[in-house]
Amino acid sequence: MTAQHIDITNAPAPAAHTCGCGGHDEPEPVLDVRPIPHAIRHATVFGAFDAIAPGGSLVIIAPHLPRPLLAQLAERAPIETEVLVDGPDAWTVRITRTAG
Repeated sequence: MTAQHIDITNAPAPAAHTCGCGGHDEPEPVLDVRPIPHAIRHATVFGAFDAIAPGGSLVIIAPHLPRPLLAQLAERAPIETEVLVDGPDAWTVRITRTAG
């Protein structure tokens, strides 16, 4: 079994970072879920989404429009979604955690 590289990229324009680790958070992280094994894909997105504060966004790149995943996220917290790229090879969706 070979290890798979998971590519997590960030949007430009860094925001303030206060944890003291020396890193810098980006205002809108981008998570490409396509290389993540299907068995753990939703759990990976849940973990990333849970780290987003109300008003913040997470952008995911998926191999299809992730309707079931978006419904599961909406059960966890109020969200707004925007399809940035509508296929055909990849879908890019901005998920914003609303303050509701």
